[in-house]
Amino acid sequence: MNKIDYPFSKEQLLPQEERLELKQIKKEFIIGVPKELNVNEKRICLTPDSVNYLLLNDYKIFIESGAGIGSNFSDLDYSEAGAKIVNTKEEIYKCPIILKIAPLTDFEINLIKPNSILISALELKKQSSAYISKLINKKITCIAFEFIEEDDGYLPVTDQLGDIIGQAAVLISSELMSNTNTSGKGLFLGNISGVPPTEIVVIGSDKIAESAALTATRLGARVKVFSNSIFKLNKIQKLIGNPIYSSTIQKKQLTKALMRCDIAIGTIKSSTRSESVITEDMVVKMKKGSIIIDVSIDTGGTFQTSELTNHDKPTFVKHDVIHYCVPNIPSRYSRTSSLCLSNIITPYLVKSVRFGSFENFIRNNNSFKKGVYLYNGLNTNMIISQILGIKYNDINNII
Repeated sequence: MNKIDYPFSKEQLLPQEERLELKQIKKEFIIGVPKELNVNEKRICLTPDSVNYLLLNDYKIFIESGAGIGSNFSDLDYSEAGAKIVNTKEEIYKCPIILKIAPLTDFEINLIKPNSILISALELKKQSSAYISKLINKKITCIAFEFIEEDDGYLPVTDQLGDIIGQAAVLISSELMSNTNTSGKGLFLGNISGVPPTEIVVIGSDKIAESAALTATRLGARVKVFSNSIFKLNKIQKLIGNPIYSSTIQKKQLTKALMRCDIAIGTIKSSTRSESVITEDMVVKMKKGSIIIDVSIDTGGTFQTSELTNHDKPTFVKHDVIHYCVPNIPSRYSRTSSLCLSNIITPYLVKSVRFGSFENFIRNNNSFKKGVYLYNGLNTNMIISQILGIKYNDINNII
């Protein structure tokens, strides 16, 4: 007699215990927003409106007193929105999630609780392996604004702030050029009938350069863009919609353009001063009273003559050329920049509640996951590993 093959074993046919999915225990979502220690940093990550929206989505928000003053948001504004105002940093850093603009200082690293979540800028060029090691020792999970990336390659924070910087560079240069009290030539940035238009040279082709070129063109200036990326030059041409002068970076052509221009805006980074794209000899040949806006000064600078300045004393004159070399231009427009950051970060925070914990949210949201550079004290960013020599861990293998 042939043996009958059954699809199930004897054990599988016996009554089994019912297995129910365990309900996830929802963690408390508590955010602490400290006041920035750097006097030149006037921005804040959350506006009162965002605070109110987050409270409606099960968050608790603690704001350090005075944190929003630089952006013209008072403690009363935040209190009326539902946030709890605290007077000391020690109270803020007891919160499991810390949301701030600038990277933690050594003082703040000592205050933050182990296993906390930090959402802030990293500014990797300024950091050392010793600094990252201090964060690692605290077993912190860190998310950097500049690393957050959408699936289509869009960098929401970097690109939005780049847009602000590019437009600001043109507006600031216009103000400097018109002010004869600060060595300006009394010129108007624009195109008035019968008057030669302002000439602007943009060195670079990133989001800042793109925004600067577009803004200057719309104001009626004659714009020349220099970059070694043909693809990005073509992108800028298409964005502007009208033909503009564009060229790869060739010293002879670039020097001629600088000699004739009224404003030069540099966005190209350099590792050392000797590697600067625009040498001192090229600056010497520029017109008296012309303007240099070096927006990449915090990452080496485009111009060899650039020196770090601040919002209190933003300019200096060298070789009869006005230099504006402030590293944190968005903070000059602190309220606009704060609104911009808040609008980007708040939707991510709201989404995280649906996953029960921030860890689950990171696991399931690719955009935010790309922003993580430390996960429970483990380096998950390849760039940090390459630059600072800290062991890299694939976040998908540890989360």
